[in-house]
Parts: sequence; structure tokens; C-alpha cells
Amino acid sequence: METEVLALAGEMDFSMWGLFARATLTVKLVMAMLVVASFWAWAIIIQKHILFRAARREAARFDRQFWSGEPLDGLFDEIGPDPRGASQRIFSAGMIEWRRSHRDDGGLIAGAQSRIDRSMDVAITKEADRLQKSLPVLATVGSTAPFVGLFGTVWGIMNAFIEIAEQQNTNLAVVAPGIAEALLATGLGLLAAIPAVVFYNKLTADCDRIVGGYEGFADEFSTILSRQLDS
Repeated sequence: METEVLALAGEMDFSMWGLFARATLTVKLVMAMLVVASFWAWAIIIQKHILFRAARREAARFDRQFWSGEPLDGLFDEIGPDPRGASQRIFSAGMIEWRRSHRDDGGLIAGAQSRIDRSMDVAITKEADRLQKSLPVLATVGSTAPFVGLFGTVWGIMNAFIEIAEQQNTNLAVVAPGIAEALLATGLGLLAAIPAVVFYNKLTADCDRIVGGYEGFADEFSTILSRQLDS
């Protein structure tokens, strides 16, 4: 009997697909959810990497343009009413409020500086929201995937013990397939969670640096306009 069990175990497919195919329906659903979560997380990671790289290039390009010595009104007219880049939109928000604060006689409406600052702050907040979009998904995957995988493992081990009780055989060749199927769920959970946590921390830091650059530009631009208001 033991020889037959060992021979049967030797014929089993212990590849990931084989373990998935032999798992119970509940464990299969858990594994499928974790695979989908992993692909979703990697899609966000790649998309954010491309978005952040484009945002840094645009900010550097506009920074050179801004400090080239070109008059601010000329730069604003060159950008036009529909700015493409984040830095351009922040600059346009300040310039629009700057122009609106001038009366017909050329004087300035009181409180112009605070309105300009608020306009740029609103623009920065919108850009920050755009950059941070979908990042909470990475945090969710990173925090929940191990527990989802653990649930699949617990469920699989429970069924493995039930099978042992039904067969009344504790031979390793009988126990190992069920345990291996159950542990695969935990492995998939960690496979989804670890990259999600690592890249969530990295992308959050990158996002903070980009937004910090926008805030620094807004402060410099506000200082320039403040000198013009005082003069």
C-alpha cells in the first residue's frame, strides 16, 4: 500500500499550474484574485513610472524657459489658454489671477497677492491629486494580499486534513500535495504584496519630490510678482 502511494505521489504534477489545477474552488479563487492584484499593481507601477518621468522632464523644460529672461506676459501668451504641462498650468493659474487683479485704470485690486497664491495652491493640489491617483491601490494590495493568501493557505490545509482523515493515512506522500497547494496561495500573496509595498514607498517619495518642486516654483513666482506689486 505504501509503495502504491509513493508511486502515485511521484506521478503528481507539482508545478504551479498542477498545484493550481488540483486546488479546491475556494483556493483557486484566492489564487486568481492574487494574480489579478499582482498584474494590477505592476500596471500601476509602470504607468506611474512613465508619468513621473514625463512630469520631471516637463518641469525641467519649463524651469529653463521660465528663467530664460523672457517677459512673463510673453511667456504666458506663448503657452496659450490650454497649457499642457503641470508647471505651465500652475504658472498660468498665477498669471490669470495677476491679470484679473488689474483694474481698467492700471491699478491693482486689493488682496491680489493672496488671491494669486491661492490660485496656484489650487493648481498644485490638482496636480498632486493627479500624480497620487491609484497609489492607494498599491498600499491596499501590499497590506491585504498576504492575508488573502494566508486565508487560501488555511482553507487548503483544512481540506488537506479532511482528506487525511477520510483516507486514514498520514503518509507524507498523501499530505504533501495538499500542503503544497495551500502554501502556493501564501506564496502568491507575498509575490503580489512585496513589489506593491516597495514601489508604493518609492513612488510616494518621488511624488512628494515632484510636488515639492511645484511648490518651490510657486513660491519663487509669487516672490517675483510680490516685488512687482511693491514697486
